[in-house]
Amino acid sequence: MTLDSQRTLVALGCRVAAARGLVDGILGHLSLRVGDDQLLIRCRSDTDAGLAFTRPSDIRLIGIDGTPGGAAELDGYRIPNELPIHVETMLADPRRRAVAHLHPPAVVAADLAGIEIRPIYGAYDIPGAVLARGGVPVFERAVLIRSSQLGQDMVAAMGSAPVVICRGHGITSAAGSIQQAVLQAISLDALARMSLQVSAAGGTLRDIAEADWDDLPDLGSDFNIAAAWRHEVARLGIQPS
Repeated sequence: MTLDSQRTLVALGCRVAAARGLVDGILGHLSLRVGDDQLLIRCRSDTDAGLAFTRPSDIRLIGIDGTPGGAAELDGYRIPNELPIHVETMLADPRRRAVAHLHPPAVVAADLAGIEIRPIYGAYDIPGAVLARGGVPVFERAVLIRSSQLGQDMVAAMGSAPVVICRGHGITSAAGSIQQAVLQAISLDALARMSLQVSAAGGTLRDIAEADWDDLPDLGSDFNIAAAWRHEVARLGIQPS
């Protein structure tokens, strides 16, 4: 992919996240590593209208150290305060090329209510069930993660999991692609909303039966990622290419 097409992809990821209610207003940001020491990240400007209206031009190239990745890359733009979320997540595992830091209200509410995200359903969303099977870790500090140390602390809480809940704050989702990082966040949000609904109805949250996992196959990336992403882009009113 060209640099311009990667900018467009990160911008789409921001818009998809906003359309799914995973962010509100100007909060949250996505990034994509494009080299050993560079990444594209959603930045802010004086004309910023929020993540739902992210433009490819809002996605700027920077060095892993936060310096401009090219001439005029940061002219009129500001790097997110929480850049360490992205940098430390990527540095901890080279397979994590894409990072989505989002603020889904249902996930925050479920965690604050003491509801652990577990695989309470199966075929309803197989990737979501798999995501929750090993438990979703929680970083227990409700702070702005604007230092390398805090970023490293969050990554330590995350461990090898693809997502981590930041208590009283939001989530960080990491994957090999923007598409997967955002789709993971959508699945986590769906689990949180279902858990809240079941609890509000007076039900008891239970993991699905262990025997059921044998009949919950991996349907493959063509379905779980490619087809799912086409749907998310189409929901924005953009005809998939």
